[in-house]
Amino acid sequence: MLISDSMPLLWLSYLALSLVVLVTGYLSIRWLPRLPRFMITGLVAGVLWMPAEFTLSRLEGQAPYEGLAPAVVVSGIAFLQHASGAFGTALVLLLLGAGLGVALGALLWGWLRQRHPKAEREVETNERSRSAPGQRREPMVG
Repeated sequence: MLISDSMPLLWLSYLALSLVVLVTGYLSIRWLPRLPRFMITGLVAGVLWMPAEFTLSRLEGQAPYEGLAPAVVVSGIAFLQHASGAFGTALVLLLLGAGLGVALGALLWGWLRQRHPKAEREVETNERSRSAPGQRREPMVG
């Protein structure tokens, strides 16, 4: 059951909070053009969602606890504990997640651009016609 087991509930709450961060972050940078907006959002998503393995030592005589956590959390805790082995592994996964997120953001931008090429060309021609100096445009009554 989801409520009695804490790990699925923890991952579900982390997923919900990270989606809130991604959506609010995406909406807060909407003044940027689409490509940098998708790439920044992909970078943040890759950093937030890349998993990494961790090991916690327990009391004497007990086996250590091993599990998965977000790489950003594992690398942060490894940095604070001065655990260079765990920090190196988590940092590599963190950078890999960031790179994959940026790549997926650029692919999404390219896919959306190919889907709607006519609308973007019309926007570009409208912007060029508005900014053409020396040409006077007469108002049209329609």
